[in-house]
Formats: sequence, structure tokens, C-alpha cells
Amino acid sequence: MKKLTNVIATAVLAMGSIAAHAGSDTGLYIGGSIGQANVELSDADFNFDDSDTGFKVFGGYNFGWIPTLNIAAEVAYVDFGSQEDEVAASVNVNTEFTTLTAQGIVGFDMGPLGLFGKAGLASWDGDLNAFGGSSSESGTDPVYGLGAKIQLGSIAVRAEYEMFDIDESDIDYISVGASITF
Repeated sequence: MKKLTNVIATAVLAMGSIAAHAGSDTGLYIGGSIGQANVELSDADFNFDDSDTGFKVFGGYNFGWIPTLNIAAEVAYVDFGSQEDEVAASVNVNTEFTTLTAQGIVGFDMGPLGLFGKAGLASWDGDLNAFGGSSSESGTDPVYGLGAKIQLGSIAVRAEYEMFDIDESDIDYISVGASITF
């Protein structure tokens, strides 16, 4: 019985130290990432699908109310690069999108490893060059995503998959980056 009590006490102490470590990333953070942006555009005249390298800079605040549960607010600027696709014989279409996002994040930490989901709004600007002309549009649409992180003290390395639902366009952005918490 004494051995069982010692095992239980050790397990409780170990869980307490994991929970204390998991909440150590509370506060203001900034970071950046680089990734692959895939733009799909459907129109009555053509279907467009191409990828390019994009980047993101972000900042936010992790409230850290519960040690293993992260609740954060984050803003980001995302540049999806330039995509180009031939949609018909000798007809090239070129797109460029940028967004400014505001998202809420809910995550669960398991020691230094964590998983998170995010959702919010993206204010976007897009340029489309097609059929000998060009147009620029802007708007606000939903954005959501999933990610994983490894937290090492105040530095986190994170991988994300985000989906931007922009008018007739769908943008999938897969990225890897890092952040530092102050």
C-alpha cells in the first residue's frame, strides 16, 4: 500500500510540473512564418489553381487563465505571393492576395507540445490579371485553421494549416514558423 501511495504522489507531482511548464508561455508574443499558399479560383469562364511561397508576421496575447488551456487573441499580416496559371490556350491568369487577420485561438498543451485551433476574420486585398485586363478587389471573409507547436521556454516553433474563404477564391496556407513570448 505504501508503494502505491508513493507512485500516486509521484504521478501527481509530475503532472503538476507539466501543468506549470505548459502555462509558462502566457503574455504578449510576436513571430513569423513561411509557407506554401495554394489559390483556387472558380469563375464561369475558367478554373484557376496554383501555388507560391508566402509569409506571415503575427502578434498576439495568450491569456493563460488555465495552465494547460491556451486562450489567445492574434493579429497577422499574410502575403500569399503571386500565383499564375494558364486557364485556356495562351490565356494566363495571375493573382496576388494579402490579408490582415484577427483571430481567436484555443489550444491545449501537453507539456512542451501543444495543439490549437483558430478562427476569425481576414480583411483582404486581391489583384487579378486575366484576359488582357486587371482588377483589384477587397473584402472581409472568414479564416480558420489548425496547428501544433513545440514550446521551449519563451520560444515556440509552430506548424499551421489555415483556410481563407475569399469570395470565389479559396486559399490554403501551410506554414512553419516561430514565436517568442515576452
